[in-house]
Formats: sequence, C-alpha cells, structure tokens
Amino acid sequence: MPDPTAPLPRPDRPTPADLMGRRAARWALAALAWAAMPLPAGAGTLVLQASDASGQPLAGAVVFLESKEAKAASRAATGVEIVQANRQFNPAVTVVPVGTAVNFPNRDTVRHHLYSFSPVKTFEIKLYVGTPAAPVVFDQPGIAVLGCNIHDQMAAWVVVVDTPHHGITGPDGRLSLAPVPAGSYRLRSWHPRLPPGAPAQDQALQMPAAGSVQAAVKIAGLMP
Repeated sequence: MPDPTAPLPRPDRPTPADLMGRRAARWALAALAWAAMPLPAGAGTLVLQASDASGQPLAGAVVFLESKEAKAASRAATGVEIVQANRQFNPAVTVVPVGTAVNFPNRDTVRHHLYSFSPVKTFEIKLYVGTPAAPVVFDQPGIAVLGCNIHDQMAAWVVVVDTPHHGITGPDGRLSLAPVPAGSYRLRSWHPRLPPGAPAQDQALQMPAAGSVQAAVKIAGLMP
C-alpha cells in the first residue's frame, strides 16, 4: 500500500512567497483602480482600526457590515482558491459571500486529506494532489474551520458572510471599505485567535451619504 505522506514529483511548484507576491500584486492593482473611481452618490467610506485587549493594532481581523440591504446586494465571488503548499493553507483566512465556490488546489509535494466538520459546511476531500474536479460551495453564513487528516498542524478558516462589504485588517490593524451605501449596519468583527466557536463581535454603525466614518473595534479574549 502506498505511503500517503510520500513526496510526489511536482515540477514548477510555486512557493508560498510566489503566491503571496501574486496576491499582493492583485490587491495593489485593485486599490489603484478603486482610487481612480469616484464614490457613487449616497455612499461613503468606512475607515476602521482593530486592536487587541491591550490596545495594540490587530492584524488579520475579519470585518464585515450586515444589513437587510447588504444581504440583498450580496453576490457569490468567483475564482476563489485556498492553496495547499509547504504543508500550509494559503491564505489561512478567507472571507467569501454566501454561495461562493472555493477550489482547493494541492500544489504540495505530498497528498493532503482536506476536511471540515463545522456545521456551516461539512465536507471531506480524501487523499489527493492537483485540483479536485468539483469546488466546495459555501452556501450558508458562518465560520468553517479547515484541517488536514494527515498533517495536524494545518488549519485554515473560511468566513462566509451575507454582505458585499467585508475585508481583513492589514499589519497596522487598519481597513478601509468603500463604497458603502448610506444606512444602518451591524459592524461584525472576528479573529482566528478567538476560542473555537466564538461568534463575531457585534456593534451598531451608521454610514452617511458621503464622506468617511472612523470606527474602532477591540477584540478581547485572543489565544496566544
């Protein structure tokens, strides 16, 4: 019986640095395109600062805005991938709207056995390499925790939201969301270092018809 952990030849495999560089380039191009476009009438910009319990900037916090109108405007994303390379998931945290199909290409030198036992999405992709024929569709809001049955150190999270207004804070704990239509929202925030099963924090937010709003979230109870 073949050893499921035995290395497999994978020529021209991109490294995690390659993947991160490509993702950063895409974000940079998107930011330039966004900066060149005027905000539509009746919409503003949310400028958010996330911090931990001690007040230090908190990178990697997931932030999203919920409302009835945001739910109606939400659409599934396309082309979403969570790559497996160097026995890690990349990215470790992914935010997608409800209905998004996610591909899980294995670009590693070993087989992986991907699974999620989370109520929001339970699935299993048994020992494989390459890209599975069928993506996984995340069809209800919530947080799915991913793991590998072969490599216990591998973990990732898929945060499924019912809104087009979402993002992840950068190294300085900051995030800008635009354009956000005027109205009343629930500002939700979550971090992968919260205890398993911890819900996203919730606070009210009012967006104006123009200009920007400054907001702050403090996420306490983070695990080391």
